Parts: sequence; structure tokens; C-alpha cells
Amino acid sequence: MAASIPRGDILINALGLQEAKDSSAIENIVTTHDELFRDAALPDNVGSPAAKEVLRYRQALRVGYDAVSVRRMLTINDILRIQAELERNDAGFRKVPGTVLKNSVGETVYTPPDPGAVPALMSDLETFINDGEAFTADPLIRMALIHHQFESIHPFYDGNGRTGRIINVLYLLTENLLDIPILYMSRHIVRTKGDYYRLLQDVRERGAWEEWVVYMLTAVEAAAREGIAVVNAIKDALLKTKHRIRSEHGKIYSQDLINSLFSHPYTKIQFIQNDLSVSRITATRYLDLLAAGGILHKERIGRANYYINLPLTAILATDVAEPAAAARR
Repeated sequence: MAASIPRGDILINALGLQEAKDSSAIENIVTTHDELFRDAALPDNVGSPAAKEVLRYRQALRVGYDAVSVRRMLTINDILRIQAELERNDAGFRKVPGTVLKNSVGETVYTPPDPGAVPALMSDLETFINDGEAFTADPLIRMALIHHQFESIHPFYDGNGRTGRIINVLYLLTENLLDIPILYMSRHIVRTKGDYYRLLQDVRERGAWEEWVVYMLTAVEAAAREGIAVVNAIKDALLKTKHRIRSEHGKIYSQDLINSLFSHPYTKIQFIQNDLSVSRITATRYLDLLAAGGILHKERIGRANYYINLPLTAILATDVAEPAAAARR
């Protein structure tokens, strides 16, 4: 389905924003879609702290994707770089003992391994991730095992949950089950957060691996169905916008313009300059024409104008769980 969109970056950017928001929400880092889309176009030193933290998730995902795309393997160093991008520090693995995981009422539910054991445990996990010939279980089952093991090692002071969910999609890339990182399970996990944490703990306490694996497989199915719905919706909106610009503004029409408008829910003059290699005056004229014609919505934020792709923002802000559930029925 992803191949039906003219440029992979459109889906990576758009769905990466969705995933960043949902994965961060699991860790109680909450922002609105509008705030997130807006802040993605703002300078780094402007915008809400929560939205900026969520956007670091998308950048961390990009760091991991770039690494995996070159080697089709996922190393400890890649995981360290992903977590460092998320947290904007180089603390690396835990070195101070005493880390415990607590529930909502402050009770200790799990004590991760001592920091001295973390490097060896992560080395074992790296081997398991990359040696498919030695460990021949189905890749989706292995992904479930990898995720549980990583979360149980809990190698970092912070960012373990988000790093672990990035590892999920990167692992599917290493196994050639995905061409680009667009299958995200965080939205399903947000909806079933209680089950997610309960089943993680059930494996630790009573070895309930089957229930955990089934949960993760269900998350993959839900994410795939919802992903198809989102890709179809984006493709439809892109084609409608393309036909409209071609018929109403033929002199400025180009596929590069369409691609740029669907790579950024909130676009700005600089994006069009860079993506189309045009002057600032030309980029401004293009965007103002499209805003005057109702194709984009122009909004002043601070000292700059931003141009909102309303169909795209509506798609990304919509919860497609119900259509996906209907499809299963």
C-alpha cells in the first residue's frame, strides 16, 4: 500500500508524527495534534516543551532508520544513538544501582537487572536481533520477545519505552517485512495500556509468554489495518489536491509541490523553497495563491505565516480504530 504514494518521505513524516505522539502518550508525555503539527514547523527553540519532546521521537526514529537502511542490522550503538536523540544526552546505559519500576500507587512491581549486568544482556539481545539463522522463530514472534527483553533489561535511566517501540519497527525493517518505517503499534498500546503493562509483568512473574506474544501479534494486525486506512486516506486527499491545483493553478503545478504539501501538515515558505529549489518570493507566491483558493489555510503564528494542509491534518488526527474494527468484522 505504501508504494501507491509517490514518495516514501510523505508517509515517513506523516505517520512518524502519529507514532511520536502515541508512543510518547504511553509515557504520559501528552500534546495535541494541532500543537504537534504546528511545532514541527516552528524553530527548535520555539513551541511547547511536550511537543518538542514528542518531535524528538520522530527524529530518533529517523536516526535509527538511516542506520538500519545502510546495514539491515540493528546494533547496540544504534540503540544508544536512538536513546541519546530522544533524551538529548549521552548518559548511555544505567550505571547507578537502585532503579525500580513502580505502579500508579507507588508500589514496586519490578526491579531491573543490576547496571553491571546491562552491557552483557544488551550484547546477548543484539545477537538475538541480528542472527536470524540461529533463532528461527517467526520474525513477528521474535519481535515480541525482543521487545519484552529490552523493556525488562531497562538499560537506560529514561526513554526505555519509547526506544523499545522504535526498535520494534526497525527490527521489521531488518527482516525485510517493511521497506520503510510505517507500521506503528503505539496507538493500539495506548488504547490497551493496562493490558500492555499487565502482560509485560505476567511474563516476569509466571512466564506467560503466549499471552504476551498474542497481544503483540494483535497489535501488529491492528496497526497494519489502521495503517492501510491512513495510507488510502492520504492517497485520496493527495490525488484530489493534485487535480485541483492542476486545474485551478496550472502554472504553478508540479509533483514536487504536491509532495512537499503532503510532507508537512503545517508548511512554511522555507519548506517550499528547499523542496522546489525556488526563491523565497516564488515560494510565497505559490503558497498565497493556494491559500487564497482555499486549498491551504493560512495562519499567522508569531512573526511568520504558516500554511495548513487541512485534509492531511484531519486524517492524522482521526482515530481509525472503528473503521479497522469494522473491516475485521
